[in-house]
Amino acid sequence: MGIFDKMFGGEKESKNESKINWIPLVEVTQLEEAMQQSEQHLVGILKHSTRCGISKMVLRQFENSYDLPKEAPVDLYFLDLLSYRDISNEIAKRFNVRHESPQLILFQQKKVVHHSSHQDIDVENLKEFL
Repeated sequence: MGIFDKMFGGEKESKNESKINWIPLVEVTQLEEAMQQSEQHLVGILKHSTRCGISKMVLRQFENSYDLPKEAPVDLYFLDLLSYRDISNEIAKRFNVRHESPQLILFQQKKVVHHSSHQDIDVENLKEFL
């Protein structure tokens, strides 16, 4: 752990667990699974760049403000853009949603019902569709 991590919270972040039960999105085939799930309940994909300070801030703010109960009817997928850019490209192509980072895309009945990026990403976006 470097001095900057200690000064700016890197150590603290690794100890805090997210309140969100993220589903890692690591294969394109998971998109079809997510669309099947969207027929039953809300599905969200958060696209995150691990090298972007704004993306990191938005993720932290989203996780800190997340106050939905564990049994809330929503599945949230987490897409690491640097590792899985091909999945992000497929999302843009398949659902006609321009790529942005960070970005939250919500699905119901296999259709995009909401997408937002940067500081417009908010837990309230989810609540509107529950």
